[in-house]
Amino acid sequence: MVKIKVDRDKCIGCGSCASICPKGFEMFEGKAKEKVQEVKKLTCEKDAQEACPVEAITIK
Repeated sequence: MVKIKVDRDKCIGCGSCASICPKGFEMFEGKAKEKVQEVKKLTCEKDAQEACPVEAITIK
């Protein structure tokens, strides 16, 4: 399993992750939030991580 985490303290609320990967991320109270914290296989989550301007998304 691959773990996905958004550091909401780092997040600036730009929404790029939710735009790129709406099945993996959503905006909640002005900041990004992961919809699912573990997946078997990455799809668009890695693209969202790379697009984050403040590197608030961790994938392990």
